[in-house]
Amino acid sequence: MKKILVLCTGNSCRSQIAEGYLRHFAGDHAEIYSAGVETHGVNPRAIAIMKEDGIDISAHTSNNIDEYRDIDFDFVSTVCDNARERCPYFPTKAQKFHYNFPDPAKATGTETEIMAEFRAVRDMIKTYSEQFVREHFAPLIQQR
Repeated sequence: MKKILVLCTGNSCRSQIAEGYLRHFAGDHAEIYSAGVETHGVNPRAIAIMKEDGIDISAHTSNNIDEYRDIDFDFVSTVCDNARERCPYFPTKAQKFHYNFPDPAKATGTETEIMAEFRAVRDMIKTYSEQFVREHFAPLIQQR
């Protein structure tokens, strides 16, 4: 079974959303982990906007990259420039991927405007996650 690590700065929004969608799209064909170079706790707005799309990430935890040093990942995907720049080296054969998604936690304005930014980023990550699974897991998923 393939192992995927999604990495961002605080493991509170973008990586949590990506973990939720990768689990959804890959099903039982992959083990999905997310972590941060820091830990900020799972953002309640991220939980809320994922729930709107039928995915429950309320039981996710905010984890530090150091917790996963001994796991031999197949794929590591950084979802922000800060994580890519700060990601410590750890021995792995993993293929590395990067996409810099905007940080919805930095959105300002009214609650409606902030939630709109969270939804926009969620939708970007959903598309990215679905394409990632399609490209890297299609043969496995078609065997179902």
